[in-house]
Amino acid sequence: MFKVGVRHLVLTPAGLLTNLPLIAGCAFYGLFTVAMVLALREGELSLLYPIIALTYVWVTLLTYWLLKETPNLYKNLGIVTIVIGVAVLGRGGRK
Repeated sequence: MFKVGVRHLVLTPAGLLTNLPLIAGCAFYGLFTVAMVLALREGELSLLYPIIALTYVWVTLLTYWLLKETPNLYKNLGIVTIVIGVAVLGRGGRK
């Protein structure tokens, strides 16, 4: 949402207040921050941090789909590495 909002950015008070994608991006970021604070207060960091790492995967996949960005070999290798790492950490938590 930030990227879409910045494309239509007009640096005036009225322009900032009427830029709905930018406002939505800020709102999503704020909601994510509050959710993370609540989750970290109650949960284990070793369990939650791999879930946080998956954010990079979702954002990259959504930019391919919604913003029509071209896939990059290094980005895709990074996504695979993150998913494998989260899977390994997830399996290690079971006893």
